[in-house]
Amino acid sequence: MGAVWSVNDRQDCHIFSDRNGRDGHVRSFALSGRRTRVAAPQNLPRLPTHFNYWWPLSPLQRGTRLAVLIQEFLLAGLGLIILLLAGDTLVRGAVNLSLRLGIPAMIVSLTIVAFGTSAPELLISISAIWDGVPGLAMGNVVGSNTANILMVLGIPALIAGLDTSECNSQRNYLFMIGATLVFMVLAFFGPFTWWHGLILVAGLFYMLGEAAYSARCHRRDAAGSAAEMEEEEEVEGADPSLAGWKIGLFLVLGLIGLPLGADLLVDSSVVIATHFGVSETAIGLTLVAVGTSLPELATTVMAALRRHAEVALGNVIGSNVFNLLGIIGVASLVGPIPVAAEILTFDLWVMLAASLLIIPYVFWRWKFGRLTGLAFSALYIIYIVMVLI
Repeated sequence: MGAVWSVNDRQDCHIFSDRNGRDGHVRSFALSGRRTRVAAPQNLPRLPTHFNYWWPLSPLQRGTRLAVLIQEFLLAGLGLIILLLAGDTLVRGAVNLSLRLGIPAMIVSLTIVAFGTSAPELLISISAIWDGVPGLAMGNVVGSNTANILMVLGIPALIAGLDTSECNSQRNYLFMIGATLVFMVLAFFGPFTWWHGLILVAGLFYMLGEAAYSARCHRRDAAGSAAEMEEEEEVEGADPSLAGWKIGLFLVLGLIGLPLGADLLVDSSVVIATHFGVSETAIGLTLVAVGTSLPELATTVMAALRRHAEVALGNVIGSNVFNLLGIIGVASLVGPIPVAAEILTFDLWVMLAASLLIIPYVFWRWKFGRLTGLAFSALYIIYIVMVLI
């Protein structure tokens, strides 16, 4: 826990650093809910480590602070729900508008749907940078990629198993490993700035170009089958009968809801981090990462129940590539993103190790059985505990 001392009757200040309360900046917040950020004053007295947030406090003070903490968790949950709903409505509106304008379905799938489903993570990262807590953005991406492998693949395997014998994800998996290695190299030359962002975005466009070329070749090979061609034209979120005013409404709600939800989630995450004496990076690696991985988890569980292992594996691989190249790439063009020492020495390597764990299931097409799902889920729980302690 970070050191805490009273500033006045309404505020407390916490000193904490990258993860667990050592020599960092100062954050203050009022019990009334109004939060401000202040710079770290010089030559502050060193307080004993046992002088934490909850002690010594009267029962009334403890109850008040517990109520504030519960309120922040509820606001963080509300922000996450708004983010997910706004992202879905924005994708539906943008997809249908693009198809009405005559943009090919393949291009819509590779760009609007792909970017739109990552919009919550992107808005969280941008909002975190603007709010002066860029560690939340870095923690969110690294934590989400680890969660996508261990949690998003582990829980569905634990429930129903994933048979990857007919999956053909080797090429996309190599893209993911390549993106992971490039990201790690750039992290050691951090903080992430505009030139890091340009490299990552260029890698993303290269990947999209390769995917478009592969899709075009596949469509050419299947040109003789009208039914297959019709299936290729289906795009997630497309609804030919959707009225024009509904398309506009979806776009407006999505554009309003995304920044609103991101702001709620980021602000509440900062206060939660302060309450528990951990950094925003740790909250990004855990609370925010798990929350933003919930859509992928839902998709993967449904794919496992329907015996569509290729959808589950492709969903995880694609999400991880977009997180590394798209989210951090675009966010670093907005502002610099520092890389905490713990990220460099621990979390990046956990992310890489988790990515390498699925090599046998991608190349040798082992089955994700329940024992594998249990092992992956247990590893993720151990990782979360290690981040927070």
